[in-house]
Amino acid sequence: MSEKPSGTSPGEPEVPGIPGVPAERAGVDPDPSVPDDVWARFVQDSEQDIRASQAPKEPSARARMVTERLRQQEARGELPQGWRTGPAGHGTHGPGARRRKVWTAIGVVLAAAVAVVAIKPSLLPGDPFGTASDSAAGSRSAAPLPAETAPETAAPGSVPGTPTLDEPFAGSPAVRYADGADGIVLPEAKAVGVFSKDQVARALEQTRALLVDANLDRVTLLGGTPETVLDKVLDPKQPEMIDDLRSQLRKPGKGHDPLHFVSRFDPDEVRLVGDVVKTRGRTTFEAGEDGAVDIHTDYTFVYAVAPADPDSTEVARTIVRRVIDLRLADPAKYQVTPGRLAVVSNDNDIFNSACLAHDGFLHPRLATTEATDPPPSGPPVDPYDRSREIDDSGAETCGTVSRT
Repeated sequence: MSEKPSGTSPGEPEVPGIPGVPAERAGVDPDPSVPDDVWARFVQDSEQDIRASQAPKEPSARARMVTERLRQQEARGELPQGWRTGPAGHGTHGPGARRRKVWTAIGVVLAAAVAVVAIKPSLLPGDPFGTASDSAAGSRSAAPLPAETAPETAAPGSVPGTPTLDEPFAGSPAVRYADGADGIVLPEAKAVGVFSKDQVARALEQTRALLVDANLDRVTLLGGTPETVLDKVLDPKQPEMIDDLRSQLRKPGKGHDPLHFVSRFDPDEVRLVGDVVKTRGRTTFEAGEDGAVDIHTDYTFVYAVAPADPDSTEVARTIVRRVIDLRLADPAKYQVTPGRLAVVSNDNDIFNSACLAHDGFLHPRLATTEATDPPPSGPPVDPYDRSREIDDSGAETCGTVSRT
């Protein structure tokens, strides 16, 4: 009669396949009800977890027993092929396979996108390779300038691009100027002299209305009369101002041309390109003599035009800079109309327009129109250089401009 190995007691059940190890001490149910195939999956998962762990753990006695039994069965050829691949869903059709398919699809899409960009790199935002046209690149990089609050100290740099009907300000510093009346930014009003804050604010709004009506209003630009300037802003008691301007508009000529105050084009000659006039400048005010408010304005207006022929694609720009000083005088001390403005002085520079045609219209220099002026002469002047003073000494000459 054989004896049990030491470590067990008579009648104490052993772990199957592991002689001498009591089932209770091995942590195994003496009458296990877990099927072997479930244990097989458990063994497989345990082996994987052990390999992935930094501190491997020894499997239980039951696990060792089942593992040994399965190995013996595999050696005898009693197990089906592929039993170690795991349950359905963990092979070529499981979550891992689906993830691989997703990443494969993403890779294909990315490869296609790279191919498209290689063919047409301008599709990338911001044109990182610098492949866009000068005009398009200039338009995209044309961040609006902040409002001008002090005299500029230098001329703006060069701008790439060529003007077109779609991008009439391409290649010009004006591409960064404000659009129309948005460029006329008024300072905050305050009480000055004998006038309250509200009265000063109203005078500033009148100043803005004058600049808009004389330089931006479409009716005026196409040959009309700036009625707001004449009827609501300027003081009718100012000697000759309103009467002279009306006369100049009706019958312009040398020495009495309304262009010194108003911007107008002949609609039979040119058409405006788009709805925008580019504007840059500033308005300031200060206390004047005898309690008056003196208002100073300095603005550059850039007009894009094309020949009146609707089939023409030529685009030109005319630049007009105006410096106008206005005054709101004390009615108690002067014979003035309360709430109206008087013109103290006005100067202007007009660029890229016929110099000697005193017919009340700006005449842009176009390649398709016949030149009636003498050729430009003198040193070139940058019409966008707002750091320079207005030069009125060349009223009878046609100066050379460095760019338009």
